[in-house]
Amino acid sequence: MAETIMHVAMIIAMLAVLVAGIRFVLGPSAADRTVALDALTIISTSLIVFIALYTGRTIYLDVAMVYAILSFVGVIAVARYLEGGL
Repeated sequence: MAETIMHVAMIIAMLAVLVAGIRFVLGPSAADRTVALDALTIISTSLIVFIALYTGRTIYLDVAMVYAILSFVGVIAVARYLEGGL
């Protein structure tokens, strides 16, 4: 049962990547693209965690944590650039 729920959650996350990717490509402003990029990084971090659970390897959790921290810093840098702070 838990494995079925995990498969459904992975499918939903993959569909969310598709929707956020479309928003990233079609976003009319840079702010829309930045929010879509942030959503893509959050979703891909969750997919990395799903892969870690599926394979049973905890090293992927470390990778997900580093990726999440770097993506957060990157989004903050882009947001400051868009506001004219850099």
